[in-house]
Amino acid sequence: MYGLAIIDIIAILLYFIIVLGMGYYSSLRIKNQEDYFLGGRRFGKLVQTFAAFGQATSVENAVGMTVIVFRNGLAGVLQSVSGIFYMPLYWITAVWYRRLRTITLGDFFEERFNSKGIAAFYAVVSAIFFMMIIGLGFMAMTKTVTAITEKPTTELTTSQLAQREKAIELENLENTDIRLLSDSDKERMKELRLLEPKKEYSYINEMFLMWLVALIVVLYAGFGGLEAAFLNDTLQGILILLLSILLVPFAYDKIETLFNVDGMKGVIEVARSKLPESAFELWGSPQLTDFTWYYLVVLTITIFINISTQANQLTTCGSAKDDYTARFGFTSGIFLKRIASLLWGITAILLIVLYSDLISNPDYLWGKATRDLLGPLNIGLVGLMIACLLAALMSTATALMITASSLLTHNLVRPLFPGKSEKTYLNIGKTNGFLIMLGAVASAMWFDNIFQMLKILWEFNIIIAAGFWLGMKWRRANRKAVWVSAISTAMLFFILQLIIPMFPGVKTNKYLAKTVEPKEIVSEYKARKVDVQDRINEIQLWEDLNEKGVINTPRPIQLVEGEVFSKKYITEERSIFWSKGIKYNNEGEVYGSGLLSLELVALDAIGFNLSKNDHAYNETLRLLIRSIWPFFILILISICTKPESKERLDRFYVKLKTPSLADRKEDERQLNISYQNPNRYDYKKMFPRSNWEFEKFEKLDIKGLLYFSLGGALILGILYILSYLGK
Repeated sequence: MYGLAIIDIIAILLYFIIVLGMGYYSSLRIKNQEDYFLGGRRFGKLVQTFAAFGQATSVENAVGMTVIVFRNGLAGVLQSVSGIFYMPLYWITAVWYRRLRTITLGDFFEERFNSKGIAAFYAVVSAIFFMMIIGLGFMAMTKTVTAITEKPTTELTTSQLAQREKAIELENLENTDIRLLSDSDKERMKELRLLEPKKEYSYINEMFLMWLVALIVVLYAGFGGLEAAFLNDTLQGILILLLSILLVPFAYDKIETLFNVDGMKGVIEVARSKLPESAFELWGSPQLTDFTWYYLVVLTITIFINISTQANQLTTCGSAKDDYTARFGFTSGIFLKRIASLLWGITAILLIVLYSDLISNPDYLWGKATRDLLGPLNIGLVGLMIACLLAALMSTATALMITASSLLTHNLVRPLFPGKSEKTYLNIGKTNGFLIMLGAVASAMWFDNIFQMLKILWEFNIIIAAGFWLGMKWRRANRKAVWVSAISTAMLFFILQLIIPMFPGVKTNKYLAKTVEPKEIVSEYKARKVDVQDRINEIQLWEDLNEKGVINTPRPIQLVEGEVFSKKYITEERSIFWSKGIKYNNEGEVYGSGLLSLELVALDAIGFNLSKNDHAYNETLRLLIRSIWPFFILILISICTKPESKERLDRFYVKLKTPSLADRKEDERQLNISYQNPNRYDYKKMFPRSNWEFEKFEKLDIKGLLYFSLGGALILGILYILSYLGK
């Protein structure tokens, strides 16, 4: 049934029953908005840890890792775990969210800047952002589950078989050197690309699967609120960790059997023979020319700035019972994600060793491995893997749905329709949750692939980032400056870049079709079996081209295993200004696709010849401009305009310095003491008598920073060991 054994279906159904049961149990404990949106602020360290882990980890993290490593080797793992560099800072920022003592992060903007409008604007921006994140998870989950339940060719219909044959024909044409193709071959390839024939077919319809999962999320989280989401995160966190290691022993055993080796040393030798040395380079791999050290540094800073403005961080930390629980649970949950990412990287390497010769599209690698390694055992492990994939998606989707719903309800609907009953607002919140899931499915259908969504998600929250950071730590930041910063950033870097390409002639403008000039990179390696086979293929290609008289280079020299040789890489002529690159339309015209990078157009127009730069260098400039702009504008406008009320600022910042306590009555008493004496914690200020509200580090702050820095160093050390063993 659906390409699955009965025992696998039972495992999936059992998972769904448990999840819905938790939702029903939690719904019985909901009495008000705080119960629904923040679980009554009663969660301890264990639940907080798995809540942070679950909301930060989705199915695309595990499945996407195999895609990245398939294309970029071990350097792709480093790119995916780069969050270890800013992970210790969560130990500091987690306390901020708990001490705000608000229901949503939108409330922060209302309280700090005395503006319900900014809070509503933030709610809408965040809701759109969360829809895209959930949609990204839907896209990754459906690709993998449909790959697991792929139909054999014997069960395909006549029309499906015809489509499959066309897809294989296109694949063969694209894998053939363009110089060997006749004019009719090239025309046929262009025709097939427009048809986009499908190669794989599944027993399960992707749209049906998306809507089914969306419905279940709405049922258990929509009615059970954050408590249901967090209780399920605890279950699903365990399943995600299981997902991280489930394939490893079976892949390890198959490598031993298939290649007749024994133990870890034998498996490492197989990996060395099957993968080129460049696959084990962490920095500076010629296959990763886009991810230079300077681009990774700027990208890491940009992501941290943007992640800290995500409303789900307040939902997670704000639901903790006190300061220490918030910081310990959140930071340890994120650390757990980094460990899981490392495990996914190791799994990806094993799967690539096994299946790189059998599958050309890495999107289906995880599904292929699940079917091949776990299916023959017929003990429900395929069903368990699907349950793990669903858990990875649903743990994130539920937390983000509740967060987005609370923002829209509390910061958009409540100001527009004040004075309604708690029950009314709760029902509106549940309706908003349903609308969020609709938007998530729509976004999954709108984008072409996962990478397009990731690029936007990395940068989207820069719209409001300056308002959050400077609002937290700089007294001079004011309401007018936040509006100008947010609106100008949204217009310059998102709205105009989307609208301007709609004008006639913009996409086909020859100047805007500029690309970076290709560069030649030469690296030396010791030849392995895979390199020897690649050289044999190069020689065969040379002989075919020579026979047609279309090549004038010397014949490649045969390689011998163990011989040191030079390998030449030519970087791509990547588009400078278009987010999705340069494409060809039906008439063969060149046109730009995606968003138009106005900041790079401006730089090139005033005299910076961006075509001479590496693509990574241009991307670094683009990230720097859009990261600096909102902060620059906010500071400039704030200096030129009046500050917010001193009385209200004193009240806000003393609350932010007052430790949150598990005892609600005592916490309220301490807050009242602070309000009566706004200078109560001035001795903690790092810069006395200034407008900056940074606090001196205490012993617990330093210990946490040290421990989690050492944890990050450990993960990085393991990566270096893997790189050393591979090379």
